[in-house]
Amino acid sequence: MNSSKETIALVTGANRGIGFEIARQLVSRGATVILTSRNPDAGKAALEKLGATKLNVQFHALNVTETASIVALRQFVEKTYGRLDVLINNAGIAGLTLPISDYPPDDWDKVVAVNLTAMFDVSRLAIPHLKKSKAGCIINMSSIAGRYGFPNRSPYAATKWGVIGFTKTLAMELGEWGIRANAIAPGAVEGDRIVRVFQGRAQISGRSLEEVKADALAAASIKAMVDPKDIAQLAVFLASDAAKAVSGQVIPIDNDRQKA
Repeated sequence: MNSSKETIALVTGANRGIGFEIARQLVSRGATVILTSRNPDAGKAALEKLGATKLNVQFHALNVTETASIVALRQFVEKTYGRLDVLINNAGIAGLTLPISDYPPDDWDKVVAVNLTAMFDVSRLAIPHLKKSKAGCIINMSSIAGRYGFPNRSPYAATKWGVIGFTKTLAMELGEWGIRANAIAPGAVEGDRIVRVFQGRAQISGRSLEEVKADALAAASIKAMVDPKDIAQLAVFLASDAAKAVSGQVIPIDNDRQKA
């Protein structure tokens, strides 16, 4: 990332959670940020929270599973800015909590389409713009599930492992143009999503929600959930000149979790 006031960043899935915090921190540093969300109302609400009157914040509706929608976004970036400095592939879904033998193939396909194929498509169409940057950067959101197996969450784990392989390959292919690519692998992140995950585990295991949460915290050296703001700070660092020699890496931010 160049001087913050010169940086143009695109954040997918930025209407809430990690994506919103990343966008907020980039905006606070003066970067021009394009927020995307499949839900226009949620995206516009996020825009309002960030300050809709600011010239350096824009919202663009994006369905990451539709090529036409991604192409429209690419055309918007090309027409409005002519380049892109930072791409943060944050959009993703959790999928169901079920063993492999019971997992519906249609839902498997849906998780793969959003978490992995969409990341490929967005990156593929953004690369020509990133090549015009003096310090291009791609940050892909993986997970602790991309470092360990994840019982009853097979498509989620498979896609997050795939994100790591994809990220390392991006770094190898794009280094010639000075473009860096890294992945962030969060652990259990505070928010509504982890509550739903714990509820799914509780239902399938017959344990209480409190027992499931206690088990998750027991797997970490630091007994706490990860704050989305801390993940955002890591993303901002990776996008900055301070990380200009960091590429092809998977960086956990998980309170030293030993399992998913």
